[in-house]
Amino acid sequence: MKFGASTFIWVSPFSNQTLNLIDKVKNIGFDYLEICIEDPETIEVTAIRNHLNKTGIGALVCGAFGPNRDISSEDAAIREQGVEYIKTCIDIAAELGSPLVSGPMFSATGKTRLLTPEEKKQQWAWAAENMKIVADYAAENNIKLAVEPLNRFETDFMNTVQQGLDFFELVDRDNVGFLLDTFHMNLEEKDIAEAIKLAGSKIFNFHSCENDRGTPGTGHIPWNEVFQALKEISYDGPVVIESFTTEIKEIARAVSQWRPLAPSQDSLGEEGLQFLKKAVLV
Repeated sequence: MKFGASTFIWVSPFSNQTLNLIDKVKNIGFDYLEICIEDPETIEVTAIRNHLNKTGIGALVCGAFGPNRDISSEDAAIREQGVEYIKTCIDIAAELGSPLVSGPMFSATGKTRLLTPEEKKQQWAWAAENMKIVADYAAENNIKLAVEPLNRFETDFMNTVQQGLDFFELVDRDNVGFLLDTFHMNLEEKDIAEAIKLAGSKIFNFHSCENDRGTPGTGHIPWNEVFQALKEISYDGPVVIESFTTEIKEIARAVSQWRPLAPSQDSLGEEGLQFLKKAVLV
């Protein structure tokens, strides 16, 4: 397995002013930097690609899905904005050499409503229709789309692996699969390891996050069972640490992180990576 770190551990948004993160994750020992495309205007692809190539770090691209990027919105114009944003992420991924685009791209993060069955069916239909469009666009560049189930406090759309598999049946595209995140799974799955095995070959990306978003190995995620399940399904994709910093108030508020979760953001990355590498070997 190869390991990555999210730009969210240190900065928001990622830009040419934060290219030093590429050197930082290289020095820590990561193989990938997962770059969130919060604002495409801050992404200068040539400079980022050159820096990645110089260090040998691989890129993984993920999206940020606010209310104006919602492909399941009742507003057709917003659905179209969502499609265009995902296409932009796909273009950036292709230029940076990322094999995938990840994120909860089915809806807007934070949209939580108790819908009627008819309303829910319509929301899923809009999302599936637009996922087909972006999946076909991604396939032209051999890009996979890794869809992330979120916990109940962040979405009413997709919380579990089974819901994801049901959605994938509607989309019916081979390049659409999962980004699974142990933080969300800890809240929603009855058994994290069994959910991993249920997802199987549909896992394209994996976020190794502690139950409090702190340093992996310092909480109660059942890491031995998690990595045993990943081995059983022969998962060989990226294993990424995602966390956030209270120094960026907008992001801290969005993810409800009200206190530091490690002595420093660097220590979270360093100690988390050391733990994960040892856990893989058990």
